[in-house]
Amino acid sequence: MLSVGIVGLPNVGKSTLFNALTKGSALAANYPFATIEPNVGIVAVPDERLAKLAALFNTTSVVPATIRFVDIAGLVAGASKGEGLGNQFLSHIRTVSVIVEVVRAFDDDLITHVDASVDARRDIDTILTELALADLDTLNRRMGKITKEAKADPKLASMVGLVQKAITLLDSAQSIYGNLSNEEIDELSDLGLLTAKPIIYVFNVDEAGLGDSSKQDELTKLAAPHNSMSISAKLESELATLEDYDAKELRESYGVQYSGLETLVGLSFKTLGLQTFLTAGEKEVRAWTIPIATTAKQAAGTIHSDMERGFIAADIVSYPDLIQLGSLAAARAVGKVRTEGKDYIMQPDDVVEFKFNV
Repeated sequence: MLSVGIVGLPNVGKSTLFNALTKGSALAANYPFATIEPNVGIVAVPDERLAKLAALFNTTSVVPATIRFVDIAGLVAGASKGEGLGNQFLSHIRTVSVIVEVVRAFDDDLITHVDASVDARRDIDTILTELALADLDTLNRRMGKITKEAKADPKLASMVGLVQKAITLLDSAQSIYGNLSNEEIDELSDLGLLTAKPIIYVFNVDEAGLGDSSKQDELTKLAAPHNSMSISAKLESELATLEDYDAKELRESYGVQYSGLETLVGLSFKTLGLQTFLTAGEKEVRAWTIPIATTAKQAAGTIHSDMERGFIAADIVSYPDLIQLGSLAAARAVGKVRTEGKDYIMQPDDVVEFKFNV
């Protein structure tokens, strides 16, 4: 399951955003460390295709893809040395797939800032510094051990070089993600390095900021080269209490087309290189999450290992064709259902029936 860790300095709106995304009730208070133990919420990935397929196949069993949000304790300068709740923060963040860093970009005298002023650039640098310092500590400890081991096993020399390369990056205030190759990051995966995780920056603006294009451009540049979005956690919190129609109407009055959840899920999938495929029938309609470029045989294994082991073929119809034609039988009749082999690369709108034998 895709796991997203929501992090940031205290009082930036993390828990407010978490509650809006999950429609939960995590404590959101105006003081540091309102969140001590991480709050966890599992949310259905919004997908309007599922309801339409359920109607077409006359089934009430709909299983969406899911995403796991973890609201992690606020970070402060010195966390890598144990300041605040630093050690707890760092241990919880190691378990997530992608880091969503909430950055305060609104002014409000009634909501205190841990550094007494609002400065998005400074806040981004503070968290990157703490993550980098924690990783440096991990890597320096590994370097001592692996250097000794390499004297007895010359094959480890390349690992010594890789660890030193990572240390050099961090010493120059650069993260590992985006600066080492995926293969190199995989080699270091057992270390649980924090800056090896992808980051999505979520700028928490006020309602006026949502329509300020110059401010949006400024914030996007701050986040580069990482993916980013702007959101009003306060507005999203209000929207979460409304019926869908009313929420849509209010959101559009601010010029916002998609919900915060839809936008964040889309960015998370993009950042991690993920997509979904669909299965549909009278028993169930379901969305499955897979990496982009997954083969049909590998996708079958997402459902059950026996399906991958005994894979024969995949009958596939595109979702738009299926909806337009109105039934699977009609799609077959006009040749829109095709049979693909094990090496076929799955596409996001594929509705699939796997054939297998074990």
